[in-house]
Amino acid sequence: MWKSCALGTRLPLNDGSFTPAMTLRTLARSAALVGALALVPATTAGLAQVEGRAGPQFAKLIAVYQRIKASYVEPVSDDVLIKGAIDGMLGALDPHSAYLDGSDLQRLETMIDGNYSGLGLSVVLDDGAVKVISPFKGSPADRMGIKAGDYITHLDGKLIYGGKLDDAVAQMRGLVGTSIKLTIFRPGRDEPFDVTVTRGVIELEPVTSALLAGNIGHISVNEFSRDVGSDVFSAFEGLKMKAGGKLTGLVLDLRRNPGGSLDEAVALSDLFLSDGRIVSQRGRAQGESLVYDAESVYRGDMAKGLPIIVLIDEGSASASEIVAGALQDHRRAIVMGEKSFGKGSVQTLLPLGKDAALKLTTARYFTPAGHSVQEGGITPDIKVPQLSDPDLAKRAKMVLRESDLRGHLVNEASLKDDALEADKREDPRFNMTAEELKAKGVTDFQLTYAADTLRRTANHALARRK
Repeated sequence: MWKSCALGTRLPLNDGSFTPAMTLRTLARSAALVGALALVPATTAGLAQVEGRAGPQFAKLIAVYQRIKASYVEPVSDDVLIKGAIDGMLGALDPHSAYLDGSDLQRLETMIDGNYSGLGLSVVLDDGAVKVISPFKGSPADRMGIKAGDYITHLDGKLIYGGKLDDAVAQMRGLVGTSIKLTIFRPGRDEPFDVTVTRGVIELEPVTSALLAGNIGHISVNEFSRDVGSDVFSAFEGLKMKAGGKLTGLVLDLRRNPGGSLDEAVALSDLFLSDGRIVSQRGRAQGESLVYDAESVYRGDMAKGLPIIVLIDEGSASASEIVAGALQDHRRAIVMGEKSFGKGSVQTLLPLGKDAALKLTTARYFTPAGHSVQEGGITPDIKVPQLSDPDLAKRAKMVLRESDLRGHLVNEASLKDDALEADKREDPRFNMTAEELKAKGVTDFQLTYAADTLRRTANHALARRK
């Protein structure tokens, strides 16, 4: 039995071949998912006992089952009815609890391993529609301009709205080099449009880095899979070498990162913290209340004295929010961008035999200051809109967050999105259009603004030393 903390089901489009019987062995081996699967042992004590007062309710369930078997217009297999009952129970809880078997576990395994063939999309079913959580950077879907928040309505001209996510994903699978036409509805656009994407081999890069002008380091964490903490450490050391040991600032980019390993979120935070709490989780069952502190993975702050900006947006969830919240609460970094997704619950993966598992929400997690990100998300210290997006104004009205998902867990602080975004006054710093920025060579306004801020900070520090 294993524990997981996750944004929801990440659904890579996969042609990889392995059998469901391999899945739980591999999950045990790979240890861990937050927006993620932090896979750690959990307890089954008491699961076999059913409270006496639930007896009449079970009698109703059995009565419905018997009526269906006896009177439905067509014969129905027990497998279909039991699976439907399980899905119904879990669907009544929250958007992240689910029964996983077969292809669902296969996609989970694919996400952990990080290599597959397909389009390079992370998708979720949102009220019957296939919604893009994020295209992986450099993937075929990313190269064709598919964006987080897009809805896929048709595949090769066939309507998929209202269908099963498994069926849509199965249609998007295929051989490397073959193509599929996606019809996209994009919030902010008046009409849907078609995009033809050629399937390819997807080799996910969890961490990428670049040295920007003025010796500003840029490290982008695209997902929290295995070894992200050590990968970020290596990327930072590489940037220092390129800068001749004279880095003047660091941008830690967590935008469009829907999560990954809780252990790796803790490890990444620990790279920049030398003491104090990183994250805590609180649950109802014994063993579900845990704390994670600094100095548990790495010693000291690897970037001591270096100014850091963390970039987040509405696609930053779960593990990303743990890192942003920890660095923000300890005042180790300035958080910049847009408010995050707001997914602060922990899922536990409970194996059910050799080829099935139950993913059940068992706890909430909290930042060092005791803030629950459930619904409210992480609010940036400096709100910076992505002015490079030509559809920004219209898309902002239709941003999906945890609080928009049906059956979401309620934030214990009862915060509302509109209360967190009450200040609607226009900021004179952010009045350029996407076209004007492009003419100046700016294709990522948020990153440009963050880097410019660090350069100004470095110049002021140098002036003070003089």
